[in-house]
Amino acid sequence: MYTFTTIKNLEADLLAGKTTCAQLVEESIKVIEEKKHLNAFLEVFKDSALAQAKLVDEKIKSKTAGKLAGVIIGLKDNICYKGHKVSCSSKILEGFESLYSSTVVERLLAEDAIIIGRLNCDEFAMGSSNENSAYGKVLNPLNEKMVPGGSSGGSAVAVAANLCHVTLGSDTGGSIRQPASFTGTVGLKPTYGRISRWGLVAYASSFDQIGPITKTVEDAALLLEIMAGKDEYDTTASQKEVGQYSNSLKETKKFKIAYLKECVESNGLDPEVKKQTIASLDKLKANGHEVAAVDFPYLDFLVPTYYVLTTAEASSNLSRYDGVHFGYRSPNATDLESTYKKTRSEGFGKEVKRRIMLGTFVLSAGYYDAYYSKAQKVRKKIREKTREILSNHDFIVTPSTPGTAFEFGKNSEDPIKMYLEDIFTVQANIVGCPAISVPNGMHSNGLPIGLQIMGRDFEEGNLLNLANQI
Repeated sequence: MYTFTTIKNLEADLLAGKTTCAQLVEESIKVIEEKKHLNAFLEVFKDSALAQAKLVDEKIKSKTAGKLAGVIIGLKDNICYKGHKVSCSSKILEGFESLYSSTVVERLLAEDAIIIGRLNCDEFAMGSSNENSAYGKVLNPLNEKMVPGGSSGGSAVAVAANLCHVTLGSDTGGSIRQPASFTGTVGLKPTYGRISRWGLVAYASSFDQIGPITKTVEDAALLLEIMAGKDEYDTTASQKEVGQYSNSLKETKKFKIAYLKECVESNGLDPEVKKQTIASLDKLKANGHEVAAVDFPYLDFLVPTYYVLTTAEASSNLSRYDGVHFGYRSPNATDLESTYKKTRSEGFGKEVKRRIMLGTFVLSAGYYDAYYSKAQKVRKKIREKTREILSNHDFIVTPSTPGTAFEFGKNSEDPIKMYLEDIFTVQANIVGCPAISVPNGMHSNGLPIGLQIMGRDFEEGNLLNLANQI
């Protein structure tokens, strides 16, 4: 059984003949089957993965293989792969097969990666615990009574449980970083527009970003390097040049680091998370970095602003699922009106319906100015203040989450409590800046703690450098 450590080491082992891509895929399929109770994978693409593995093995022999030769990748179930199913873990897209591949999938395949399957997530990426999937919850392999985080819970679990080498998730308000924190993995949300969203099923279009979940910062840097860059299919994808992120890790740079006083000193923060965060900040200071506390007066406005705006966008984006065009159609419908009503009522889960209704409400004629318009103004204030801090400092550091992974059912009956789980992660999506969660020690309860670093727009090179140092 091959033990994966990093992509670089895997490349060396494949070239040395210590293993083959076909063997790696067979082993991965076996482990996924052995650990299927974790419910991380919704489907394994056995035939296409083995076919790709054989092609890559030939390329390795002829020394024409790409940068990701033999790397086995799992996709969150909202990223399209031509000829394969994609459902957003929702009944409403049951049986739907993608007609094209997302830009990220095309770029990974071009470098000889092997796509092994699609991963469970909160329905339409709406959730912080992976309890909202139409196909059942995902278990945290470190403690199966605890949630893995959401919405990219399956993606984080697949890496933590060694089901595949790396995975892709999507991050709208922390959906990569929070599960990475809960599973002791590395989760990167790039700058908005750094990676094309073509082929990512939309939740909230001005917030969504695709990013990797990996075991190391080094692997996250390489994946970003390959996936990033302009795309003719996505006008929101940046034209900015893509850096050699994997080469920017070697230098030990010294940075100016700010931490948000309101986050680190909050009474709602788990005492051990607080202790570990302060210890990491002290270590950075001891290693020659400048570390200073800064005020951020808008902490209490982050979650309300995020949920008003994202639910409004979701209400619009999810209007296409009507039982007419594609996906699920209610067998109980009798006419056009009942087709819409019954399909959407039966096809969407409780949390998705809650967010569609909230979004429709804040966009309605009588409440648009009171909620949606006001939230846009607050978003501008949050952006301005965050960018002001980042104009004087290289990074903003906070805990990734207020505590460690919580028990199943603990927050599911109280949506507000669940939404507050995102309090430290939503800022990066509201602003659009890049952010990463890295493991930051263990809690006495045996679960990992995460540290979040936010950086300036399109300065992922420096962000990854500091993350690697930590």
